[in-house]
Amino acid sequence: MRLEPRSAPAPALSIVYPALAILAAMVFAGILVALGGASPFSVFTLVLKGAAGSQFAIVETLTRATPLIFTGLAAAVAFRAKLWNIGAEAQLYIGAVMTVVLGTGLLPLPWPLLIPVLMIAAMLGGALTLMGPTLLKVRFGVDEVVTTLLLNFIVILFVSMLLEGPLKDPMGLGWPQSPKVVADAQLPRLIQGKRLHFGFLVALACALIVWFINTRTTHGYEMKAVGYNPNAARFAGMPVDLVMVKTAILSGGIAGLAGFSEVAGLKGNLTLDLSPGFGYAGIVVAMLALLHPLGVVVAAIFVAGVFVGADAMSRSAGVPSYIAQVMVAASLLCMVVAVMFTRFRLRWR
Repeated sequence: MRLEPRSAPAPALSIVYPALAILAAMVFAGILVALGGASPFSVFTLVLKGAAGSQFAIVETLTRATPLIFTGLAAAVAFRAKLWNIGAEAQLYIGAVMTVVLGTGLLPLPWPLLIPVLMIAAMLGGALTLMGPTLLKVRFGVDEVVTTLLLNFIVILFVSMLLEGPLKDPMGLGWPQSPKVVADAQLPRLIQGKRLHFGFLVALACALIVWFINTRTTHGYEMKAVGYNPNAARFAGMPVDLVMVKTAILSGGIAGLAGFSEVAGLKGNLTLDLSPGFGYAGIVVAMLALLHPLGVVVAAIFVAGVFVGADAMSRSAGVPSYIAQVMVAASLLCMVVAVMFTRFRLRWR
């Protein structure tokens, strides 16, 4: 038995195999639930009900999906050009730091001007955070997986230092948190009394913009060409290093928007637990979406729904909520296998 490249993969395979991958992941998770002494059908019903069974559930799922859309897009953009950005967590926190520094009264601007300024500042912060590893890659060939991954820990420690020092809220009763951003820097709620905020619409707009860049611009074509074969792209006259830099600016900027969205739209201030791993989960979202920007929205809502539904299910069925992480991880592994089978076939000898 050996793997053989498909000469012309059928378009239907790109739909059938990913669907089978999600089904296989659900079967695997169901087996684990059954071994835990619960009914898989009951558990999955409770997960679905907890994720989309009421207006509150839907709103919470979309709220949880908002930062995942940003970080998923950041990963999808970078991975398209084979720039392995594992540092969206760091870029998210730097975007949040920029939002807090400028949004707590430093800029006396009305909200129609302040919010765009904060968005641009967060994007610049995220882009500059990814720029260092990217320049090391294009200039010295340093592996960006290592540099972006380690940068996550450096930034977390840097944020911890800020929250215990210059950015510490004097009214926070000693807790390591920043002051609240001013009212003009806060994103409005989409539904009165609910947590879903305008950042969700910004995330959808980002997905459309990335889709347009990928399909309708020269840079989108260059990213795809560099991702397929950088040597061939360079031979064809494409500025490969410049493409990498522009990709880093776009990817890091989108990840920085995730930090802005969480501070200005949901939390109101910066804390060390602002992100429970949104940057890493964004990689899963991007892979589940097969790096398609519109698919990132669907994948982010799916992942968010699994986590929100698992929290509700755990309280009702007594099954640990960690089953959500198993479901997401199994979905990712099955999706990787599905992608392989869309490009290769098994040949028996």
